[in-house]
Amino acid sequence: MRVVLVEGASDRAAVEVLARRLGAGPLEVVVLHGITNLRARLRDQPPGPDGVLLLHDAAESAHVERVLADAGSSAGGVRRFVCDADLEDELIRAVGVPAMLGIVGAQGERTAYDRMAQQPAQRDRTDHQRLRRWLGARSGHKLTYAALLAEAVPLDAVPAPLRDLLTEPDAGAAADPG
Repeated sequence: MRVVLVEGASDRAAVEVLARRLGAGPLEVVVLHGITNLRARLRDQPPGPDGVLLLHDAAESAHVERVLADAGSSAGGVRRFVCDADLEDELIRAVGVPAMLGIVGAQGERTAYDRMAQQPAQRDRTDHQRLRRWLGARSGHKLTYAALLAEAVPLDAVPAPLRDLLTEPDAGAAADPG
């Protein structure tokens, strides 16, 4: 069984939904509760013979590189898959703004979203930017919408980091070499 490390519970929800939809083999998805816990995770349970797959945000790359360098050969089995801004950004792009707004509406939250979008700080932002902000604005939004977006994304539009994580024959052929 492949072990996948993710930063948060919303990442786990999206990975699990897409793994099911793509027919990926068995995975154990482990939530780090923040990338800063990667060091402790690798210290307490180093990668086994099958290695570990790590999904993280591009902004966290410098931290991840330091942790892997400090861990040395014990982290040699970590294969990285990097989201551009974050997983939610990747999923919004893949699903598209109109479909994402439809999902917000289906959750009965379109009026609340529209109110937020009219706030002075949001007016000059694009709908894509506002939707990213929307996901982080309320507790539980990321978790709820990660699963909904993962269900909605067309399989031929699954974001590259997730597609590569879940479908590469070696499960690391397209990984960031670090």
